[in-house]
Amino acid sequence: ATSPRRPQVAALCYRLTDEGKQVLLVTSRGTGRWIVPKGWPMTHLEDPQAALQEAWEEAGVKRADVSRAAIGAFNYDKLSDDGVTIPVRAQVYAAKVKKLEDIYPEHQERIRRWFTPDEAASRVAEPQLQALLRGL
Repeated sequence: ATSPRRPQVAALCYRLTDEGKQVLLVTSRGTGRWIVPKGWPMTHLEDPQAALQEAWEEAGVKRADVSRAAIGAFNYDKLSDDGVTIPVRAQVYAAKVKKLEDIYPEHQERIRRWFTPDEAASRVAEPQLQALLRGL
């Protein structure tokens, strides 16, 4: 029997440029692979707001318009600090970035970079997230 996946919230941060849409990815602290900002739901925030909070802490997104409803979800296995694998299902909220800050809570622990949706899809590991990115 598989244990139910724990819910997380994720922010798919994007902006519109003359060349088209761009997506903001950050590196994970553990493995350094490219991910979207995500984290556990927060009791005092609705899920879209919690996703924005993660986007601020992990990517310096100061202001963004976030979708009220999730645009999709993806499954992945999170490695906890004590080496336990936690099955997770992340609900993804689209966040149109209005303002980025250079100094934010995790700016010394992560790299952030803008990619085209296709580039971003080729850099993330999760197939369901790749599909969401390509669907932008």
